[in-house]
Amino acid sequence: MFLDYAKIYIKSGDGGNGCVSFRREKFVPKGGPNGGDGGKGGDVIFKASSHLSTLIDFRYNKHYRAKRGAHGQGGDKTGKGGKDQTILVPTGSIIKEKASDKILCELLTDDEEIIVLKGGKGGKGNPHYKTSTNQAPRYAEKGKAGEEMEVVVELKLIADAGLVGFPNAGKSTLISKISAAKPKIADYPFTTLVPNLGIVKYKDFDSFVVADIPGIIEGASSGKGLGLQFLRHIERTRLLVFLIDSTKISESTEDVLEEYKILLKEIKNYEANLQDKPRIICFTKIDVVDSEVRKNLKTAKTDVDKIMISSITGESLQTLLDLIWEILVSVKSKDEI
Repeated sequence: MFLDYAKIYIKSGDGGNGCVSFRREKFVPKGGPNGGDGGKGGDVIFKASSHLSTLIDFRYNKHYRAKRGAHGQGGDKTGKGGKDQTILVPTGSIIKEKASDKILCELLTDDEEIIVLKGGKGGKGNPHYKTSTNQAPRYAEKGKAGEEMEVVVELKLIADAGLVGFPNAGKSTLISKISAAKPKIADYPFTTLVPNLGIVKYKDFDSFVVADIPGIIEGASSGKGLGLQFLRHIERTRLLVFLIDSTKISESTEDVLEEYKILLKEIKNYEANLQDKPRIICFTKIDVVDSEVRKNLKTAKTDVDKIMISSITGESLQTLLDLIWEILVSVKSKDEI
């Protein structure tokens, strides 16, 4: 099961208490204080793992606590520090404080980790309170309490290219043809209810990752349908491929780019910067439309690259992959500058 949103409770460990103790040795009738300090409480750490692809574990375990530090002991023995609580999340996860919606961290690379809550400091033993006027202090410091917080974990897929389109536009069929991904495919809307990732092998040694984003509808940016659940996955893609179902376009259609404009508007309303990403307009199911519709699509004026494909017959699929690769290489070279 794919899960890309979770709320969990986290708490760092309390610090151990300092110890009140005095030396008790033969021939040392008035030994001084020797109480050890308390151990530090364990931290709460979030760590990214490329082996995870969903937040499903948080569905069954919603409480995470680090261990408390051990109390100090006599003989100047410092208490053992509490064990940290490390929480594994998929790469691409964002950790937010639930109360304020403040982003605490983003984990984008494998094995990247960050301390979100620090453990409580251990209390000082009674030797720290020895003075010239108080040679035998009978008190020690208590350990500091650990921090606690309710956090939200959001997963945003990291992909090179994102397939965007209305329900039944042919996204799942396309990704199944160009990669090893096997999403559910059927002839009705909202077949895909979770994002799918596919690795596309390009020529002999190269590859790139494509994300099949579940169908977006008009009004998605304001919460209609399932839009808000899936629009976040577009944010980390380098390129957007807009899939338009050509079977919905007739010879009398005045604006063959109407669906594209609606999709672009929803993306812009969700996050204005997303419209600045490179884009490709891809007319799908071209094998079942007549020559007049083909002509209208071919002559349509656009401000970005456009292409007509058929995932069933394979028409222009290689041309599409070449175009995607060309744009990705260009974008990556700019990122490195």
